[in-house]
Amino acid sequence: MAQQAYVTETADGGSGPERRGDRFRSLLGRLVSGWRGDPRIWRRGIILAAIALLLALFMLLHAQIPNRIGNLGSLTETFLPWFGLLVPVLLVLGLLRKSATALIAVLVPTAVWLNLFSGLLTDKTGTGGDLMVVTHNVNAENPDPAGTARDVAASGADVVALEELTATAVPVYEQTLETTYKYHAVEGTVGLWSKYPLSAVKPVDIKLGWTRAMRATVAAPDGQVAVYVAHLPSVRVKLKAGFTARERDKSANALGEAIADEKLPRKILLGDLNGTMNDRALNAVTSQMRSLQGAAGSGFGFSWPASFPMARIDQIMVQGIDPVSAWTLPETGSDHLPVAARVNLDTSS
Repeated sequence: MAQQAYVTETADGGSGPERRGDRFRSLLGRLVSGWRGDPRIWRRGIILAAIALLLALFMLLHAQIPNRIGNLGSLTETFLPWFGLLVPVLLVLGLLRKSATALIAVLVPTAVWLNLFSGLLTDKTGTGGDLMVVTHNVNAENPDPAGTARDVAASGADVVALEELTATAVPVYEQTLETTYKYHAVEGTVGLWSKYPLSAVKPVDIKLGWTRAMRATVAAPDGQVAVYVAHLPSVRVKLKAGFTARERDKSANALGEAIADEKLPRKILLGDLNGTMNDRALNAVTSQMRSLQGAAGSGFGFSWPASFPMARIDQIMVQGIDPVSAWTLPETGSDHLPVAARVNLDTSS
């Protein structure tokens, strides 16, 4: 029996999709009506065109914005992807203004933004991997540390790094995670939980006066790997001081030196770096390690704030290891999202 086609009828007898198509064509027609034969389409919208070109220069030359005044360069680079939202705004304004000049100019910031970030728009996640790692800033004011610990353990990670641990919360994390992770170590406000033995555990001096970074050797089945856990100082945006990041920048340089001095060839960095991969202030670290989100993720992988992520300041980075996949985990009781990744330690194949 032949299947009868079903079409939703509108009030005037037309099908739903056809009516929507008619409305779109009508709207498009109204937007472009009067363009043909109007010489003013090239004279109108000069200011819009100028704004579009300035936006393109702003994004293209972001590395030249000085940090001397309120670390303005780092502030710009932290939220650089979001400047792309101005492109559709300029496009709509150009259409409403009926300006061919503005519409052509909008192509320039579009091309610049795509040149900077199109690589993050493609899905580079792979399958497999012989080690899964997770890093999570659990938030010192987390109202449910046990629930957060259970959520992280449920991810199936082999190695978990936690940052912003408090003295009162550490026993809760230890007790909740002990059934899944046989080995763990805590140094200051950071900790590492592992299904595989840990050795050579030590704090890493990142020039703060207290411990917010550590290093350990994880004896994974496919070989030893040096795992670093770090929580760089927070940055603040203040009206008079701007983007205050001097302590963060100093700590990033010290962390970069420690990683560069590492003797094991395979290294993983897990932590809250309080900065994105675009931020030049993290060059001491980013210049020698690969970002998992950039190499094996899908999208921007924003991790903070958890309620409406706007920046990826929680990082998983590797050296001497093949990235496989990277993603963010669901929200816990923290103001950060957990970040996860799979890697291949056996790079001989």
